[in-house]
Amino acid sequence: MTMKLEQLRTFEAIARVGHFTRAAEQLYLAQPSLSRQIAALEADLGMALFHRGPSGATLTNAGELLLPIARRMLGDAQTAREQMNELAGLRRGRIRLGAPPTLCVSLVADVLASFRKAHPGIELHITEGGSRFLVDALNESALDLALVVTRGVDPTVKGTELIPLLTEELVVVSAAGSAAHEELTLEELARIPQVAFNRSYDLRVATEAAFSASGLEPVIAVEGAEMDAVLRFVERGLGVAVVPAMVVIGRPGLHSARLVNPSLTRTVNLARRDDIGPSAAAAAMQEFIFSTVDRLAAPGTDLARLVTPTERR
Repeated sequence: MTMKLEQLRTFEAIARVGHFTRAAEQLYLAQPSLSRQIAALEADLGMALFHRGPSGATLTNAGELLLPIARRMLGDAQTAREQMNELAGLRRGRIRLGAPPTLCVSLVADVLASFRKAHPGIELHITEGGSRFLVDALNESALDLALVVTRGVDPTVKGTELIPLLTEELVVVSAAGSAAHEELTLEELARIPQVAFNRSYDLRVATEAAFSASGLEPVIAVEGAEMDAVLRFVERGLGVAVVPAMVVIGRPGLHSARLVNPSLTRTVNLARRDDIGPSAAAAAMQEFIFSTVDRLAAPGTDLARLVTPTERR
């Protein structure tokens, strides 16, 4: 078998866009050259990888089996190149970090600001998504590290190591200057108009489950928004929202109240591959994540009562 990385890169591009011509354009290849690469790969493997049709190309069973393997091989090759580049120090390289939107507007922003100042030569690529999506991307070598919420992913998923970082309370945010509480019970919250997240958010699933378990039906004023829109709607007085405590960092237009009886929490974890070691840049990013968590939740800070760092191994 003489399978080449260039052939796998071509195969992955066609699988991703579903069309030979568009894949050739993305890879800056002439289509005959692209077709020859795929023909050679199929001949080498002894089976067809695509169903060709006038509307595009779809994967055969063999292609479906090869795709995650190809993505992992391409990711590992990129990691190897980056590690060789980093032998001379953290002057260049790339980090692909994934996180849910609720963390991108809080913890991740602080981490990236500190990391960028210390290592300006490292390229930072951020992917937003739900925890399940991010773990899949990590295992396909599309990410180097990910921040995930435990309830959104199986903690025993093969190939992934989860390092607990912190336990965070969910709080109720309202517009600053409005009549506000310091604490709210779930029953009291159910009577206040709310701005609800899109149903794809783990946060929406968790809050709906809490209301259902208590036999409560919340009043929804606005439904289906993304994180930035939810916070903006709350600031404009359209309703309150249940968000993680760290989201309120640096937002003077929001007032937060603790949710009690019951309180709701979530655990944030660092996810990484357990079958290959991190690149030097990824290892440095891990340390910045750890130190940022410890700093934000240090005794005496505004978040200390709402965010509890987890003891790490």
